[in-house]
Amino acid sequence: MAHLFSALSPDMVMSAAESVDIWPAGEPFALNSYENRVLMFRDDDSRRWVIKFYRPERWTDAAIQEEHDFLHELEQAGVPVVSPWRNGEGQSLHHYQAFRFALFPQYVGQAPELDNPAHLYALGEVLGRLHKVSHRKTFAHRASLELASGIENAEQRVLESQWLDKFQRRAYASVIQKLQCLLASKTLDKASLIRCHGDCHLGNVLGRDEQFSLVDFDDCLMAPAIQDVWMLLPTDEPNGWRAQLSEISEGYEESLAFPHEQMSLIEPLRAYRLIRHSAWLVSRWDDPAFPRAFPWMAESGYWDQHIRQLEQQCLQLERPIWLA
Repeated sequence: MAHLFSALSPDMVMSAAESVDIWPAGEPFALNSYENRVLMFRDDDSRRWVIKFYRPERWTDAAIQEEHDFLHELEQAGVPVVSPWRNGEGQSLHHYQAFRFALFPQYVGQAPELDNPAHLYALGEVLGRLHKVSHRKTFAHRASLELASGIENAEQRVLESQWLDKFQRRAYASVIQKLQCLLASKTLDKASLIRCHGDCHLGNVLGRDEQFSLVDFDDCLMAPAIQDVWMLLPTDEPNGWRAQLSEISEGYEESLAFPHEQMSLIEPLRAYRLIRHSAWLVSRWDDPAFPRAFPWMAESGYWDQHIRQLEQQCLQLERPIWLA
């Protein structure tokens, strides 16, 4: 059975752009994207565009529109983000045949350097400005981060898959159970959740010199503010990223008080992401882009390594985090 994205031929992509009066001057070039399909092209006026086709049935139209409206709100407040193009009627979410899509002006830049204090300070400034706007209202149609249910759903998807042998299945279930026990006390205070980028890793921060912009808000959600900070930190021992965090927090506090009280959530959030990432790969394996991009996922060694990572994460959660 053909995958749902198989119909997205170059002609289809160009026709979708033309349907909103944007006229490609040549065939689009596919960018690295797996959850959705994202391509770049130039138009007749030599403007560079990124066109994003949303994975069918993943988000409701209302949830996508809320992402777009959040980006527009941030842009109006002077926060450096890449907001989707709107047509003359103010529409940013468009439909062509079976697909929903949005167009963004292409933003060219490089990821910040974590060993550069000026870059870290600038990162903190951007996040502080983002979160200052985030506090103004809440999402009505986007998800809220929930550790317990998210891990439970992810575990079920992995255990129901074909990839683990009986020994790995037993070891995986055991380590997940241990993580669930360790995380049982880490419930997220609903009152502390704000509108977050949600997937704020270095690949989604682009800039030049010391000016950075945030891109790809596809996973924006209600979450603790520290969710947009911890993925920017190295994954080694906590003391390894104290200096980086100090620079980020100093920049952040140009706009807001840094959420030091949420530091104890960093390792639980890291565990959550590790578990969810493998479950995401499993759930998307019928998409041909995933076996091509992640061939090692089908190998037994991947699951052995993943289980070891989770066991290491248990050790991190058992250790108290020293706060400066």
